[in-house]
Amino acid sequence: MRIFGFEKHSQRGSHVKLRRIEVAGERQTLTIPLHAELDVGTLRAIVRQATRYIHETEQRTYFYTD
Repeated sequence: MRIFGFEKHSQRGSHVKLRRIEVAGERQTLTIPLHAELDVGTLRAIVRQATRYIHETEQRTYFYTD
């Protein structure tokens, strides 16, 4: 499954690294814990990390509820 162009690159324990390579060759990596529940602070860190590469409005349907 590819969302925002990221693919699973590697996994160590319960953490997975997602990576996409931009046209200019820039590697963009996100590290995501694969836990059933996440602490609020962990979720904020994931959103902050993802916002480096994906605009917040594009993330809204994945991270926020109405």
